[in-house]
Amino acid sequence: MIKRLFDITAASALLMLSAPVMLLFWMLVRFTSKGSALYWSDRIGKYNKIFRMPKFRTMRTDTPPLATHLLKDADRYITPIGGFLRKSSLDELPQLYSIIKGDMSFVGPRPALFNQSDLIELRTAKGLQMLTPGLTGWAQVNGRDELPIPVKVEFDEYYLKNRSMLLDMKILWMTLFKVVRSEGVEH
Repeated sequence: MIKRLFDITAASALLMLSAPVMLLFWMLVRFTSKGSALYWSDRIGKYNKIFRMPKFRTMRTDTPPLATHLLKDADRYITPIGGFLRKSSLDELPQLYSIIKGDMSFVGPRPALFNQSDLIELRTAKGLQMLTPGLTGWAQVNGRDELPIPVKVEFDEYYLKNRSMLLDMKILWMTLFKVVRSEGVEH
């Protein structure tokens, strides 16, 4: 209950504070590439239910719906502003909406793409489908894109077994430093 109240309050405040910046990014995405400024990705949420997660679009509209690390020459799909948005993690700002809606939390396992069956199966075997996915998580602050899937799941399982508001605050604090230094971002 406290976590959900924190999520709603903090996400609402951040959404209001970041609205001018988000409008700027929306315009930059629209003016530098064809297509919508937002990309709605089918993701796996709590209890393995699919939900639609928004991000600022950083890839061309003809990009296959795969995890970036599975794309051949992923850099060729990145839009002119996409590299900056990804490296700075600012493409994630629209997910504040998903937090307010309740599809996501600030902290939890990052939501898998609907077609990442290997990740979904490993998480389900560990009982991780019981968690609300997060904007950031224990795996993100311990390696992010650089981690192999089984290692990500181990970090997610650690979070499941040790979750608390104190751990969430630690993860949020660590995320701030990781984002500022662009650590663990491959594309």
